[in-house]
Parts: sequence; C-alpha cells; structure tokens
Amino acid sequence: MARKLLLGVLLALLSSGVSASSRALLDLVDVQGVRDNQLVGYGLVVGLAGSGDKSQIKFAGQSLNNMLKQFGVKMDDSNLPRTKNIAAVLVQATLPPDSSPGQLIDVTVNSLGDAKSLLGGSLVLTPLRGIDGKVYALAQGNLVVGGVNASGNTGSSVTVNVPTSGIIPNGATVERAVLGRSRDSGEVVLNLKEPNYKTARNIVSAINKEFGPGVAKAENWGKLMISAPRDPNNFNTFMSMLQDIQVELGSQRPKVIFNSRTGTVVINDMVRVRKAAVTHGSLTITITERQGAIQPAPFSNGTTVPVNASDVNVDQQRHNMMLFPEGTSLETIVQAVNALGATPAELMSILMGLDKAGALEAELVVI
Repeated sequence: MARKLLLGVLLALLSSGVSASSRALLDLVDVQGVRDNQLVGYGLVVGLAGSGDKSQIKFAGQSLNNMLKQFGVKMDDSNLPRTKNIAAVLVQATLPPDSSPGQLIDVTVNSLGDAKSLLGGSLVLTPLRGIDGKVYALAQGNLVVGGVNASGNTGSSVTVNVPTSGIIPNGATVERAVLGRSRDSGEVVLNLKEPNYKTARNIVSAINKEFGPGVAKAENWGKLMISAPRDPNNFNTFMSMLQDIQVELGSQRPKVIFNSRTGTVVINDMVRVRKAAVTHGSLTITITERQGAIQPAPFSNGTTVPVNASDVNVDQQRHNMMLFPEGTSLETIVQAVNALGATPAELMSILMGLDKAGALEAELVVI
C-alpha cells in the first residue's frame, strides 16, 4: 500500500521548483489575438467492410442519399439506402494561428452512430466550419485507426483500444485565413497565464530595460500593454527578442493537486504544514454467508429445512497519532503518511482535514 502511495506522489519530486526561478517571457504569457481556432464538420466514412452504421441509424442513410443526389442519382426519400459500409462521423480539427490557404492540418474523426469500426474507411470530402458558421477547411482522406474490433456469429467479440475513432494526418486543406491581431495598432497585449503582481512588475521592468522606458506597462496583474513596431519585419524582430527575455517569477501559493479519477496526488516542495497531530484508521467489515440444512429425525416423516447463517467480522486497524512539527516539509509529510499505510484517497482526506484545521499552507485543487 505504501508503494502505491509513493507512486502517486513521485511526480511531486519531479515537479518541485523554486519561487524565484527565471523563465522565458513567452512561457509565462499568451499574446492576445494569437490563438488556435476549433473547426468541426459532419461527414461520411465509406469503404467499411460491413462494420458501419446499421439501418436504424437513419441520418447515415439520409446523408448518403443527399450525397448521391449531387451526382445525379435520384432516390425516393421514403426508401433510404441500407448499407453497412458507411458511417456518419463528426470531424474535428484545430486551425493554428496565422494559417494561410493551402496549408494542411490534421483532423480527428469520431463515429456518431453504432458503427463497430472505422478501420479501412475513407472520409468523403467534408467542409469544416468555425463558430461563425463559415467554412475554413476541407477534409478528405483515408483514416488511420489504432483500434481493432472482431466478433463471432454467436455474439462474442473482442475490442482493442477504440476502433470507432481515427485520424487523418494532413487530412484537411485550409481554405480561408483567420483574421488575427492587426499590427497597425502598434501595440501588443500580453496576458499572464498565472496572474501575479510581482511577475507582472518584473516583466515590465525587464522589457523596459531591454527596449527603453515606457515600452511596457501593466494594466493590471494579468494584462500587459507593449508598444511594438508597425513594420512587419521590425515587428517580427521585436517579437523574437521579446520571447527570449528572462523574467524572475513572483511567489506563487503552493498547491496540492488531487486527481479524483486516477487517485494521483501531486505536491510541490513549497507545501508546508503548521504544527498539527493526525491519526488514521480504517474499519473493515467482512460478512460471510453460510447455507446449511436441518435434517428431520429418522422415520419421523419430517422435511428438510434450509438454514442461512451469516458470520460478521469487524477488523479495525489502529495507528498511533502522528505529530507534524511547525513548518514540516513535503518529505516529512510523505514519510509520515506512508507510515500510516494510507492510500492516495486517504491521503487527500488527511490533507483536507489539515486544510480545514488551518494547518496546511497550500491550496487544494481537485481535478
């Protein structure tokens, strides 16, 4: 049990840092207007070997019917085509900032119906739209599927990974550029990924030291205004110099990260506790059912009576109370909790108790 707990907090030792460390500027901020854009589309995957949507998925048949009409094949809308070689899919892509028409981007394809597998399928030409409803890319190509599904006639089946999802590397062509930040304003806005007054002040001081006074100013603790050249060549040179500026970070409040789905606990080395005492115990109740019977006496013409009995065993582990001195470090916390034999979930309960008692000098974050 202690080994499992150590595995959960091992990442803490790898993620430890010092509050006064230096980082490159663009590792700390996002440039306003320079961002990815999400695209989405609805399409059909064809060429499946009988592993596509079944006939009850009517929107797949409707989509096939609409596509055939574009090629001059007329069919009655009340009699939709029935085929297991197609699958209705949702197509997703991310459009990088400053993308130009003609560039290629990756797409992800996911089944919408009850298709068993997209292995061997090919995506029919699909328009990808942004949140504004405009088409920004066109996707088409053969899918790369990392999962496999196999089934027998008796209903038994084996599935490896996820066969109903795949990707198409460079499967979409950008058709429309996204209008980014205008350089005519002569100003760049930087947003801190983790707002901090001291970090914002240090960034302003570092930029003004590099380019001269008045170039940078802080609007608040998370937003900085930078004067930039209007000429594109000078602007690129300015940004290349800006991104390499080293900035000393302001102090951040220590955090304890707990993943409730995986049970992983991550604690950095700045976490401290005030003087506190902790005890931990677990209660295990075991119930065993026994079935028996009472037999009648010989020649008594009686009947056998079934009897059910239950054995209940209560086992409570007892642990001594652990005393954390003032300013106890991460290493001491881990060693003490391991000595108690606590699981990651129980460790989180202990930390929450310390937090409620006002003894934990850190912020608890549950993801």
